[in-house]
Amino acid sequence: MRTGTDRRTFLKTAAIGSLALAARPRIMAGDGGPRPLLHRVHHVPPPDFTHGNRHPGVESLLFALAGDGRRFYRTASGHPLGSPDGLIAPDDTVVIKVNAQWKYRGCTNSDVVRGIVQRILDHPDGFTGEVVIYENGQGRGSLNCDTTSGCDGGSREIHANAENERHSFTWLVEELFQDGRVGQKEMDDHRGTFVDEGDHDTEGFRRVGNVTYPCFFTPKGTRVELREGIWTGSGYDSDHLKWINVAVLKDHKDLNVTGVLKHVYGIITTTDSPLPIHDPNHAGTIMGEVFTLVRAPVLNILDCIWVSHASLCGYPPDTTTRRDMLVAGTDPCAIDAWAARHILYPISGDPAHDPDIPGYFRTYLLGTRDTINDHGGIDGVPVTFDEADIDARHVDQRKVDLRVWKSGDDVKLSWAGGAGPWRVEKDNDPTFPAPQVIADATWETDLVDAGAATDGETWFYRVTGS
Repeated sequence: MRTGTDRRTFLKTAAIGSLALAARPRIMAGDGGPRPLLHRVHHVPPPDFTHGNRHPGVESLLFALAGDGRRFYRTASGHPLGSPDGLIAPDDTVVIKVNAQWKYRGCTNSDVVRGIVQRILDHPDGFTGEVVIYENGQGRGSLNCDTTSGCDGGSREIHANAENERHSFTWLVEELFQDGRVGQKEMDDHRGTFVDEGDHDTEGFRRVGNVTYPCFFTPKGTRVELREGIWTGSGYDSDHLKWINVAVLKDHKDLNVTGVLKHVYGIITTTDSPLPIHDPNHAGTIMGEVFTLVRAPVLNILDCIWVSHASLCGYPPDTTTRRDMLVAGTDPCAIDAWAARHILYPISGDPAHDPDIPGYFRTYLLGTRDTINDHGGIDGVPVTFDEADIDARHVDQRKVDLRVWKSGDDVKLSWAGGAGPWRVEKDNDPTFPAPQVIADATWETDLVDAGAATDGETWFYRVTGS
């Protein structure tokens, strides 16, 4: 509900005892199966990191996912982004796959990655694991965003896809976080090395089916073999290895569209691939086998802050369009098809970007869908790119999403959306005739109203942004 005359001010109220954290049931498709959910956050503002590293779009996205039961944290703490079966445990090794084969707007937005890393570090149970920003650029990658394959004549200048172009992935690790729990791994130099089964010392790639997967040591010395898990010295720990797929939406010169599917070409090595990687009749097999024979990401996030509608490398600037959106979910086919239909194709007008028109993009979507479903789907759920079977939920970043819960005698609040600073008020009446101000001009997005639940009285809370 909009309040006042300030167009950026939005309101959300919640009562103690309300079902603020209840998950909505999955909507069933006509065949009786669950409809794939994807979430889009729009009107994401340029991030201002003056008051911390959290990214406004990432925050709204995680709150939206939690509202549908896909909670980010594995915890019993009662946190609104957490549940006992949440995605990220406090002692996990989390691999964040980014696109760093290119620079400029052809690579993943590092501001978005910054926000994801910070949210992992902010685990309510205390994060004791490790976050690794990963890429294999097939000999052309650079986590420092200074690759010579940037379509600018081979310059070694740093041009990250961020509000500040100096903020590369390496900058995040080495200068911003400077935290032993945050590292980076670039596998370009190991793309021609193949690792035998039982070899837990060599860094390189191991084959399975028609694809490969990386085996490497993290900066902390953890041995990651992506298909099997973490090598402990005597066996594998699969449950504590997670990967998050953070791709960027753009044109592709050979396969027409890059999204979360094509992005897994940086998980594998293309050296000595048994299948032609840019043949759309085989590309779907490659992509589908990564998601099924290797390991599916716990979350796919498609960066649509800048969309490179007419270039692979996000350069020159007039080949890119700012859309300020993020799209996320677990069905990679649904994400790519929906984003191409509703974000990329409307900008470019290029039929090659339309998944409903025969072409290379549709061909590899079909191949990926069939490969994944032939292997049992993802988490037992079939994937699809049929518009009728995609349940898309939309979140306006300008609106505040407030969650309220009790912890003993205290009431805890957490919110996302809107623009800070925020004003937090409470009242016994949901119309707020005489609200008590419990925080004014705060830049925090978490608050404890100490002792508010002592007498069992019902309070209504609201948060308004600037």
